[in-house]
Amino acid sequence: MATADPASAAAASALPVLSARGVSRSFCTGRGEVAAVREVSLDVHAGELVVLTGPSGSGKTTLLHMLSAIATPDAGAVMIEGQPVAALDRGARADLRLARLGLVFAQHNLSPALTAAENVDLPLALRGLPRSERAARVTDALGRLGVGALAERFPDALSSGEQQRVATARAIAGAPAALVADEPTAHLDSDSARAMLVLLAQLVRERGMAALVATHDPQVLELASRVVRMRDGRVLREEQES
Repeated sequence: MATADPASAAAASALPVLSARGVSRSFCTGRGEVAAVREVSLDVHAGELVVLTGPSGSGKTTLLHMLSAIATPDAGAVMIEGQPVAALDRGARADLRLARLGLVFAQHNLSPALTAAENVDLPLALRGLPRSERAARVTDALGRLGVGALAERFPDALSSGEQQRVATARAIAGAPAALVADEPTAHLDSDSARAMLVLLAQLVRERGMAALVATHDPQVLELASRVVRMRDGRVLREEQES
């Protein structure tokens, strides 16, 4: 794992960007109630790349959904930049995600009616940013992800890996306080996956962004500030470079 630099160490003493305190969440299935996450506490600070690992079904995605104000915990509390999410209504949570979070999930959620560039631009337009600033951010983000030449293509003309990179470009274009990503390299070949992970680590350092990434990809472990291992809805242990 990467050794934390002085800036990251200083950031770690500040208020966390993402914080979970004793959160739990269960689902009802045909076989009864299933506990997806059990009393998990986790902080992610500015300048940290925290990697969440564990087998499928260990609760990683559910935890990400709670920390990104998509899902509500049955118990415990989630805070984003010190703001208790439970105090916000649905509209306010959506506004918070739009303004402060960059989200990348296994389903790319690209609009089929918009080009790659328009998909990246849409959240920026919803925030009311000036057109010239939006254009610069879109060009920069697509270029960083290596899909600048595909800006005018529609999603159905892109491979799954290209769609993944466009979705990631959309997430970073807004300069979020925190990036929350669920298997961001799942549809990429090893070289493209490595390039994306190096980019995310670079953005964490350059922008002081917080990043929480759930993955099975071993390449990301060496880039992480901290690795959190989950099983059966619980945190087994955390590993941090001293």
